[in-house]
This record gives sequence, C-alpha cells and structure tokens, in this order.
Amino acid sequence: MAALYVTSLQAGVGKTAVCAGLAKHLDGEGRKVGYFKPMVADIKEKAAVDSDAVFIRKVLRLKETVADLCPVIDRGGDLARKIKQAYEKVAGGKDVVIVEGVWRLRPGAEPVEAACEVVEALGAKVIVVEPYSAELAETDLSVKYRGFGEHLLGVVVNRVPVRRLDILSEQLSSRAGGAAVLGVLPEDRVLFGLTVGEIAERIEGEILNDAGKSAEVVESFMLGAMVVDSGPDYFGRLANKAAVLRSDRPDMQLAALETSTRCLVLSGGVEPTYPVLTSAKDKGIPIILAKGDTGSVVNTLEMALGKPRFNQKKKLPRLLEIMEHHFDFKAVEQGLALE
Repeated sequence: MAALYVTSLQAGVGKTAVCAGLAKHLDGEGRKVGYFKPMVADIKEKAAVDSDAVFIRKVLRLKETVADLCPVIDRGGDLARKIKQAYEKVAGGKDVVIVEGVWRLRPGAEPVEAACEVVEALGAKVIVVEPYSAELAETDLSVKYRGFGEHLLGVVVNRVPVRRLDILSEQLSSRAGGAAVLGVLPEDRVLFGLTVGEIAERIEGEILNDAGKSAEVVESFMLGAMVVDSGPDYFGRLANKAAVLRSDRPDMQLAALETSTRCLVLSGGVEPTYPVLTSAKDKGIPIILAKGDTGSVVNTLEMALGKPRFNQKKKLPRLLEIMEHHFDFKAVEQGLALE
C-alpha cells in the first residue's frame, strides 16, 4: 500500500482538485484508492463536516465515515503518531491512499518542516501544488522543496494563464537538476466557477425558485446596473452566467432571462415582479434574492472567486480532461510503485 501526500505552502491553491483528479484516474485504472484529510486543532472539539471529504467519499464510493476520513486531531503531544493511528483506520485494503495535506501543523513552524512529520510517519511520497506566479520561471523548485528530500515525487503548477502555458512548461522542463514537474495545469473557467448554491451561500441570499439547480456551475458574471446596449444584446455575450441586477430593474431581468443564464442575482432585497418570477420558473432559471446592495454583492463574489472550492461532481469531467492532457499520471504510478 502506498501513501501519497498532496500539499502546498498556502491555502486555496487547488489541493483538493489535484487529489480528486488523481483519485478518479487511479480508481478508473482499477486501483483501490483511499482518502485521508486530518484536521489538526489545538484541542479536540467537534468540527464542521468537511465538504471536501464528503465530496471525495462520494467520488470513490468509500465505506469509511467522513469522521474517519477527516478526523480532528489534537495538535499537542506526538502528532505524527496520532495521525498515523488515524490513517491506519482508512488504509486497510487500499492500493494507495491520497492524503490531503495540512499546510501548517504547528504555530510558527515552517510548512515543509511540519509536513515532514506526517510524511515520514506515513512513509509517503509528496506532490506539492504550486500556484502560478510571474516569478515562477525563475524559481528553483528543487531548492524551495528540498526539505522533503527523497519523499518529493514532484510539483504541480496550477492555474496557469493559457497564454503562458506552453512557454512555462518549456522553461520548467528545460531547467537541469530541478524538481520533477508532474503537471502544468491551465486556469479554466469551469473549474473556477461557483455553483448557484455557493453563490447564494456566499452572499447570504435566498433561492426563490428551482433550488434543485443549486449544483449548476456558473462560468461567468455580468453586472447589469448600467447598460448602454439593448438588454438581450448585452446579456447574450456570455453563456452560463449569473446576471447581477438591481431589484428595481425588471426590464433588464427579463432581458437576461432570454439569454444563456444560470441564475439571476437580485440586490436590494425586494421581491421580483410577477412577470420576472413567472419567466424564471418557466425557463428553470433560479433567482437569488440578496439583501445587500449591488456593490457589496459584487465585492463578496469577487472574494469568493479568488478561492473557489472543488467539491462539485459537475466539475470533475472537465478536471479529468485537463489532467489527461497536462498531468503525468505515469510518473506518479511509477513513483508509487503501482505499475
């Protein structure tokens, strides 16, 4: 049985997406794949159910409980031993267990040094998810992650602008003696998108109709507060969008409903007019009613877009398509001795 530790030096850079893509690929190859995401706290207490663990449990059809897959572990004492004991509960009968790493285990500790406690205890190989930055081409990743030593399997660079994809791949692959680059993954509108339900949750809004479409992925946003063009022409520019509109603009709301729209987001807390609500119900387009003004709604959505979560099955086919083209699964299987 092999353990694969997927980590990063910061939160919100795509660890869960990489874990999900790896898990689904290996599962498709006939491997028995497990998942483990320890949550480390200063004291043991009841924590909220982790949506990432719930999602991957469904993807892999795992029998273990979410509490076992994502245990809350007291930070004090022999942390590595406690994590290993919890890990053994979910590792039985598996060919490989994907461990979603905690990027900071102890206050003040260096992330790599802290992660090595767990990596060494589990005898795991390590994949580091590195977010794209303009300075990345000049960064020596082998030096940055040398603390993992022989455990380091490689690095995945995530959310690379499409225009930079080929040149960055070439720059990283040509660097002699560097850390192995297992994948250079492009940024993608679908993977970055929020679902209708996530939008409602983030802006504390109420879904007035068609709540069953909460899992639909919104790929883009359009603001209709000030529009010079005719409504249909303007809103027809983007597909699969959320249209953010004031409650007092039923004309623009009806225009947006005539185009490819995942949902309407109405600011101001005023119920939509009967024609708007009827049209939305007829077309199966949810309306989210937000209490805040348009500016606050937009600011909240901008912050949410900066840290999207990968926990929707509708995103999985697109993720696998991207990874099949831009990720070296064979190198991972060889590194884990799964071949």
